[in-house]
Amino acid sequence: MWVYLVWRFGHLHARRNVAIRVLYGVLDLVVVRSWAGARVPAQVTIGERVAFLHDAQGLVIHPRVVIGDDVRIYHQVTIGSATNKPGIPVIGNGVLIGVGAKILGPVNIGDGARIGANAVVTRDVPAGATAVGIPARVLDPREPQVC
Repeated sequence: MWVYLVWRFGHLHARRNVAIRVLYGVLDLVVVRSWAGARVPAQVTIGERVAFLHDAQGLVIHPRVVIGDDVRIYHQVTIGSATNKPGIPVIGNGVLIGVGAKILGPVNIGDGARIGANAVVTRDVPAGATAVGIPARVLDPREPQVC
């Protein structure tokens, strides 16, 4: 909750004047980076009702990432650029991003998609699909999944 509140404050107010930018910087450093161990810059575009679960521990998001509405993001997630592919991920609406997932490069995650725990996503994931593994692959919904 604190990560989202500090981000919202910075996203809405940090461009107004120097005093507010300084206040945002202190809040970001003390609350987000120190307490939560997260990095969510004010420039990130985050939709409505996004939930950072497990206090967003270890969360890292690139400043130009776009995150849709109703997204659930677990801890230890990285959403950012890749060294070999310039570009930034775009996350659709209603997406679930599991613990430790990495979404890297110019990737589009479709609405309602699910990213499995510790998956490394470097390619687009269609709407409603589930991506798992390293590197991530999209599961075929017609095949029975063994847990």
